[in-house]
Amino acid sequence: MSGHKLRIAFIHPDLGIGGAERLVVDAALGLQKLGHSVDIYTSHHDPGHCFDETRDGTLRVHHVVSPFPRAVKGKLHIVCAHARQLHLTWHLLRSAPAYDVYIVDQLSTCIPFLRRGAHTRVLFYCHFPDKLLAAGAYVDGKSAPNDGFLKSIYRYPMDWVEETTTKQADTILVNSRFTARVFEKHFPSIHTTPRVVYPGINLEAYTGLRIDRNDPDVAKVLSPRPTVVSLNRFEQKKNINLALDAFGLFRTITQDWVGARKPRLVLAGGYDPRLLDNEKTLRSLLESATYRKLPFAVITPSSSTVPLPSFLSEFEPSPDVQNVEVLFILNFSAAQRTALLTFPTTLALLYTPGNEHFGIVPVEAMACGLPVIACNSGGPTESVIDTPPDARTGWLRRPGPGVWADAIVKIMNMPVKERKQLGERAKKRAREVFSMDTMARTLEDELMRTVAMGPVPGSRAFWTKLMLYPVLLFAFIVYLLLWIFWVMW
Repeated sequence: MSGHKLRIAFIHPDLGIGGAERLVVDAALGLQKLGHSVDIYTSHHDPGHCFDETRDGTLRVHHVVSPFPRAVKGKLHIVCAHARQLHLTWHLLRSAPAYDVYIVDQLSTCIPFLRRGAHTRVLFYCHFPDKLLAAGAYVDGKSAPNDGFLKSIYRYPMDWVEETTTKQADTILVNSRFTARVFEKHFPSIHTTPRVVYPGINLEAYTGLRIDRNDPDVAKVLSPRPTVVSLNRFEQKKNINLALDAFGLFRTITQDWVGARKPRLVLAGGYDPRLLDNEKTLRSLLESATYRKLPFAVITPSSSTVPLPSFLSEFEPSPDVQNVEVLFILNFSAAQRTALLTFPTTLALLYTPGNEHFGIVPVEAMACGLPVIACNSGGPTESVIDTPPDARTGWLRRPGPGVWADAIVKIMNMPVKERKQLGERAKKRAREVFSMDTMARTLEDELMRTVAMGPVPGSRAFWTKLMLYPVLLFAFIVYLLLWIFWVMW
């Protein structure tokens, strides 16, 4: 541990429930544990839709409410995101205390302003280039789909801003070798090779904890029946239908399993009713379960401020949570997540996204000694070991329901001794490579290296702060014009 303690500020656009948010929280916790002073600044933080550490006082979170919306009629997300981050940056330069270093992730818009306005070095953590996320699910080795001339005109300045501002970061980190390769390919003007710092998890949240069965929220999700779990935000790109389709095929193979041996599937994840993609994805999953005649229930924890979707009335969810074959959990709590991953009847985790940038959930499962089935692309190929069999921590398979159903059968029929050996290997790998302490120490080294570069040269603080006012005004005018155009259209 370094003797010099840093004042660190994280800038994250939306502190909800997701892999990027989990990384920010765990990184902040790890650095705080090492003795550094940590603050998190965000444009959105809902105490009913966030990780516990961001609302219970464990971490200092500064929610700077933005006058700009997340989108306009479900469109213009990136324009609004830039405007919201510029507003957050204006707040930081105007009234926030001084910091030794800033950690920025997801959106790079603020980097030049923070460097010149606060004379402070900036470390940028790239989860994945936004220019590729905007084109839909990224497929390695394939060109992005052509979204048309107007979309290209709309995206071109946004993509230019992303690459130009990212290039100005003093240190650039990425979450996997996969992301590093994609970064270098699609940001040709950036000649710095990003360094890989794998996300880490708080192992204490998964080991040695007693499951409180008296907690009503926990009691709802536990079952003596064999269980396979999927933990993902309800987004189309997460391909959760693969888990449902594979489980449906698996059930046709195991129709003779009844009572306490009758398997069930738990689909749990973040759900935000503000996002049309979340609503469409959940609706599609409910339609698939109905078509496959799989009885299902939909629940939320008592701590959630997000109500159950009104469109549930179009379906027939079962009130008997314990006897359904598919259980949907919207915005699960930390206690529910831990209970699902550590309960003895949970036999496997299904991680469905293809070409995922990293994927923290497989690591969480391995920390609990749980076998993982994941796609054979992207980040999971760096965390999950498939071969040789005596080193296996999970199965990497192409995204097809048939091969996934076969893998589920293998896991369900795995001898107790073999399952225990796989679980021990998985725990060891999570502990040695992907622990929060490992990530925090590596991140601390990168921060120390960044701070050692010294203050950002130049005396443009006043002018940088002044520039933000017309930039914000321009962004607001553009927003108004686009909003008026959208209404008239």
